[in-house]
Amino acid sequence: RPPRHLFKAGISRRRLLAVFVASTLVLGLVIARVALLQTADADQLREAGREQRTSETILRATRGVIFDRNGDELALSVPATTIVANPKLVTDPAGTVAVLTQVLGLSAEKQQSLLAAFEAKEKSFVYVARQIGEDQAAAIEALDLDGIDGIPEDRRTMPGGEVGKSVIGRTDIDGIGIAGIEKQYDDLLTGTDGERVREHDRDGRSLPGGGTTTVAPVPGDDVVLTIDRSVQYAVEQALLQRVGEIGARGATAIVMMTKTGEVVAMAGVRVDEAGVPQVTSGNIAAVDADEPGSVAKVITVAAALNEGTVTPDTIFEVPWRKQYSDTMLHDAEQHPTEWWPVSTILTKSSNIGTIEVMLSMGQSLRQTKEIQDAYMRAFGLGDTTPLDFPGESVGILKDWKKWEGAEQYTMSYGQGVASTSIQLVTAVNVIANDGVYVAPKLVKATIGPTGELVETPPSSTHRVVRTEVADQVNLMLRDVVCEGTASRAAVPGVSIAGKTGTGLKAQPNGTYVNEAGERTYYASFVGFFPAEDPEVTVLISIDEPPAGELTRFGGTAAAPVFAEIAPSIMHELDVTPPSEDSGCPVG
Repeated sequence: RPPRHLFKAGISRRRLLAVFVASTLVLGLVIARVALLQTADADQLREAGREQRTSETILRATRGVIFDRNGDELALSVPATTIVANPKLVTDPAGTVAVLTQVLGLSAEKQQSLLAAFEAKEKSFVYVARQIGEDQAAAIEALDLDGIDGIPEDRRTMPGGEVGKSVIGRTDIDGIGIAGIEKQYDDLLTGTDGERVREHDRDGRSLPGGGTTTVAPVPGDDVVLTIDRSVQYAVEQALLQRVGEIGARGATAIVMMTKTGEVVAMAGVRVDEAGVPQVTSGNIAAVDADEPGSVAKVITVAAALNEGTVTPDTIFEVPWRKQYSDTMLHDAEQHPTEWWPVSTILTKSSNIGTIEVMLSMGQSLRQTKEIQDAYMRAFGLGDTTPLDFPGESVGILKDWKKWEGAEQYTMSYGQGVASTSIQLVTAVNVIANDGVYVAPKLVKATIGPTGELVETPPSSTHRVVRTEVADQVNLMLRDVVCEGTASRAAVPGVSIAGKTGTGLKAQPNGTYVNEAGERTYYASFVGFFPAEDPEVTVLISIDEPPAGELTRFGGTAAAPVFAEIAPSIMHELDVTPPSEDSGCPVG
């Protein structure tokens, strides 16, 4: 047999060969891994390394300012400090949370979430407290806590004391518009955020020479509204006072420039749970709809005049009540059966007379309804206005083919139809504006980051009735103020034209009577001045004035507010009566 030493040498060679093969495989794997790390996994490794030595901070872009028509600030963003943390750099999670709580007064829930994030160290950015005051921010900075930093972040505020908040709306904590103009023009007001990148060591200290890479934020555009802050304030205060005086549920008011449709003031007031009148955060003048009542008679009379079926002197027999369809309809007050011209029907606000005026327009009830419906829509009822305000209501105006029973007739005087305040003031403005509908407008211009001012297009218009028809109705509406139901809207030395309306509020049970057997009202007055050459159209509506009181009517609840604010409006907008002989005759 072979020598013993030859057998041992063979075993050694095999072992050496096995070691060589294994080493080669290991080296190959190492080389493959290195190659993989330098190619396919390179980005992932670089990102991991970057995360360990850098912190990224978003630099919020400044939100655009909202101005009134005169350049006064209505809403703007002011500097504030937001405290943030990089959990990966927090060295003492429990101690850090305790100190932050002592300075910032963190809730128990917030403490738990921060402690969990600090201990997990999975995130590189969490919010600690948003938009805190200067004193708190200075205290946090003085503590120099590992992983804790303060960043500038704007806070939205209204320097005018929340004047106009019904229209302006609001933003959330992140500066995103969630209501009103802030929401409608959010894309325009919102700028483009920037970014700050800081290199640091494992203790969070900035590395010398590491520097900061910053992408500068681009501020949002400014928005210039048609609102006048002084007029808005006067209107809000007048509504608050009136609602409190008579014990109503709420009120709305709109002041509009007659020829341009620019809304100078738009306010809403509601009584809160404590019974205190407050300016609403929502724009109820655009989002709530109620029956306009007798203000709608302006549409019916103008329509019949425009159709040529009546003149202001056309006579109708007007009893105080009369049966139509299966319902006995009546005027607001009992009176003998009399023959009244159209002008008197409007001045005395007769429901029966208005029905007869409407019926003159068609040879059949079907034709009459179709014509009446067409005019109501031409005046702007039954659809949202071009404001396109967030949540704006279309109101209620059924297709004329669906008018049934008594509502076929009550539509003529504003019962069975519902409109928003902005729809109603725009409808009456047709008469003030020589028979032309002009769309309401809230935004006058925008201002870009470079300071360039871009005016918005003029309001859209369309003719509704002839100029001579608007002039005829204008004269009748002056008589409504001087001799009719709106006498409390008169302003000495100023010619006022307008119409009162006392609408019934529909109840959830489908009737106009609530479960307690009571009726609730919606009282309005819409007027314009100076009547000879109108410049301003104003609506005042009082929601649910006391049912058993004299103040439940448009002429007693709403008209006095108009008379109170008209002088302030004239002063602020520089409106001058065309002559000293304007206004109602004395004596």
